[in-house]
Amino acid sequence: MNKIFILLLFSFMLNLRVHAQGCVAIRSNGGTCIMMGPHINPHATTSGWSVGLNSRYFRSFRHFVGKEEQKQRQEAGTEVINHAFSTELGVTRFLNNRWSLSTFIPVISNTRSSLYEHDGKNRYNTHSFGIGDMRIAGYWWILDPSKVSKSNVQLGAGLKLATGDYRYSDYFHKTDSTKVLGPIDQSIQLGDGGTGITTEVNAFYHVTKSVSLYANGFYLINPREQNGVSTARGGTSSAASIAYGSDVMSVPDQYMVRAGGNVAAQQWMFSAGMRMECVPVKDLVGGSNGFRRPGYVLSVEPVVAYKIKSTQIYLSVPYAVQRNRTQSIPDKIRTRKTGVYAQGDAAFSDYSVNFGITCFIK
Repeated sequence: MNKIFILLLFSFMLNLRVHAQGCVAIRSNGGTCIMMGPHINPHATTSGWSVGLNSRYFRSFRHFVGKEEQKQRQEAGTEVINHAFSTELGVTRFLNNRWSLSTFIPVISNTRSSLYEHDGKNRYNTHSFGIGDMRIAGYWWILDPSKVSKSNVQLGAGLKLATGDYRYSDYFHKTDSTKVLGPIDQSIQLGDGGTGITTEVNAFYHVTKSVSLYANGFYLINPREQNGVSTARGGTSSAASIAYGSDVMSVPDQYMVRAGGNVAAQQWMFSAGMRMECVPVKDLVGGSNGFRRPGYVLSVEPVVAYKIKSTQIYLSVPYAVQRNRTQSIPDKIRTRKTGVYAQGDAAFSDYSVNFGITCFIK
């Protein structure tokens, strides 16, 4: 098969980094990932490079507590609005037909508009811009691609580095004439402050020459419990936030799972499936206390891609069908200490836009 297909698998799948749609604070792009993976012949490429730019944009503004939307926030004009844009450079070195190494460098630009973080009456913005958390990873096909081409499973593992500024600060307006400099909200920070371990699994199965299935998953293990950054936005932490453990930002795990099918038609490729992005309540390794907005987004995910020689462009628009802001550890502590059930909210978007271009270089 054309070399472009193996290029797509590595450029999209190796970019499998998650970004939930809103205040559920997951870093980086959440690029298209293995959109074309089911159609790939893994032994098509045994050496060379791929270079890709993958971008993502979303606007979050719908508040949820659990699965229930807090529509009164928009009606009252008190909703928080996040505009998030990121572009990630991905470079992959193909060592042979089974092994490859990749590096990913994200550049992030975020804006957050709110009332409650400022004087409570007027809407002001806070911003962040810069390099996010970089990642390096290695990948290996379980089956020998030179002998098996109908289906295969790929495993990946790597490190997520704390290169993004997780203490990024901006000014909060307390009155018309008074501003206080402090760390911005967790959802628009450039990094999480932790060095993490990434694990991945990707599988495809050819049903026919032009129809195939895919499934893949990604999990980021963040052993660090908290990063030491205050949630008081330049002020002094309240006694309640200290008592419940929400005065300092958490360093959460994150994961994503995807599954669906692809159809190839000459130079075009169309994909449709389901996608779930999540910040869990508890981490696999280390403690889970500190401020985080755990939850998940379940989306339907259509994708269209077009190839021109050794270059591929794509567009993906995951649309949320279920959003759930789950109860955090500080919420649970507050519930236990006060005897009153507590569960915070989070803002989500309706959809995100993912787009990019990848080129293969011998």
